[in-house]
Amino acid sequence: MSHPISTLGVLHTAISLVPIAAGLYAFARFGGINPTLRSGKVYLAGLTLAVVTSLGVSSSGGLNPAHLAGVVVLVAAFGGALAPKLGFLGRLRPYMAAFGLSFSFLLSLVPGTNETLTRLPVSHPLATGPDSPAVVQTLLVWLVLFVIGYITQCRAIYQCNKSGASTGSWTAFGA
Repeated sequence: MSHPISTLGVLHTAISLVPIAAGLYAFARFGGINPTLRSGKVYLAGLTLAVVTSLGVSSSGGLNPAHLAGVVVLVAAFGGALAPKLGFLGRLRPYMAAFGLSFSFLLSLVPGTNETLTRLPVSHPLATGPDSPAVVQTLLVWLVLFVIGYITQCRAIYQCNKSGASTGSWTAFGA
């Protein structure tokens, strides 16, 4: 049986869909989340609001490891957004930016996957908790897609650097 969802939980869920949609759009359109583009800005703003609203949502009645995970997601996202400005990273700047932003997207899928599979379909949810095979297998698929996506981004960054292109989605990352 699924757990009831509060009004704040509904609001948090709706807000959490914004960075997922913006991230998917950015990956499909630009090959990655670029914080200088509108989709990247929407992603970061939506992600921040999702984490902030998650602090008021708790089935245990207080702060829990999921709230800490939200902070980790924000650190990864904003670390990725700031990476191009960190000169000491040198040539790694675009790679670190792509990693941080993509990793934050992956991490944001973890609670969403668990919540979705333990609540839907309402009459008979696909999973009973985070250790359920459906949740674990879905997270494994997300991890594989993340690795493939990050490798693809790295190749695009490398090709952009190699060709000396002055335009392209990766030049904003400091390539």
